[in-house]
Amino acid sequence: MMKFTTLLRRRPEWMEHDGPCRDIVLTSRIRLARNLDGPPFPGWAKKENRVEIMEQLRPRVESLSVMKDCFSEDLANLDAIKKQVLVEKHLISREQAAKSGGCAAVINRDQSYSIMINEEDHLRMQSIRSGLDLTAAHAGLDRLDTELEDQVPFAWDRRFGYLTACPTNLGTGMRASAMLHLPALVLCDQVTSIINAANKIGLAVRGLYGEGTEALSNLFQVSNQRTLGDSEAEILARLEKVIRQIITHERNARRKLLEDNPQKVCDNIGRAYAALRFAHIMESKEALTHLSMLRLGTDVGVFPAAETKLIDTLLLEIQPAHLQIASQRKLTAEERDILRAETLRRRLTHLPEPDMRACQESDGPAGGPDVVI
Repeated sequence: MMKFTTLLRRRPEWMEHDGPCRDIVLTSRIRLARNLDGPPFPGWAKKENRVEIMEQLRPRVESLSVMKDCFSEDLANLDAIKKQVLVEKHLISREQAAKSGGCAAVINRDQSYSIMINEEDHLRMQSIRSGLDLTAAHAGLDRLDTELEDQVPFAWDRRFGYLTACPTNLGTGMRASAMLHLPALVLCDQVTSIINAANKIGLAVRGLYGEGTEALSNLFQVSNQRTLGDSEAEILARLEKVIRQIITHERNARRKLLEDNPQKVCDNIGRAYAALRFAHIMESKEALTHLSMLRLGTDVGVFPAAETKLIDTLLLEIQPAHLQIASQRKLTAEERDILRAETLRRRLTHLPEPDMRACQESDGPAGGPDVVI
């Protein structure tokens, strides 16, 4: 089994590879909700029932072909900071981190698959890929789902499909999502209209950590809301079509900014660079906003494209729990802000100064005509 320290040290697979449309789409994620046929759902089960189900499911999940040398842990054995690290790495949910008794997480070595036991449902299975690659993410998780269903009976109804704790997950039990970086739409004050248009056609647009969270670092999670009445293929096709339209909107916004107001782009990137390289106190929200501008800088040629991986890594490293794990002690908010600034100064030492000529002389990224979602 992989230790927590190894999991923390290893970069997720999605950070190591450049998937399709990686300049705008950080990750594609598929999540399946499944329950055992017979036992009560976790929210209605007593602690001893949850522990019994966890002990039944955990060895079966560990035995899956993709879980060789995996990380597997009863969450009761992890302190609050370690659980928060798993949340920050998008490997477990905030809701599961808050639970106690009879909950576990099983995560493969490259962190492309994670399975939560006794979150809202008995099983929450996740696959994550780099860039816009929903089809590959779904195909891999579908194989895992089939392999597990051969071992344990899932709750299923001929009319309602897979039965889940929340009625909104009935049917396929599938939530498909993509994490999009949309700094130009934010700078152009167009992102709200994009979100509203997506909501009107049955998609959800949320923040960095899902429902009820803020869109930090100009990152937005776009996902399906309906799981009943459509096939998995139909859900994926509809979602990908809309995501590609949002990508076009973002590229058009970047092109327009570079053509009409290059000084605004230069100013945002330059201020971000200066703050990250020289500040000595920095709150999390401010740091994430500045890192977003640096990432935009790599996309428009102000910084070398190879620096994108470092920036994506820092999006994780400066999160509160990651900082406390690195310091090996619990930190106050003020101490975290100081350590965050110190970490950013040290990690960005070799980042070259922004080449604003690339921004001012650029024709902007290629993009098609404006589209309506």
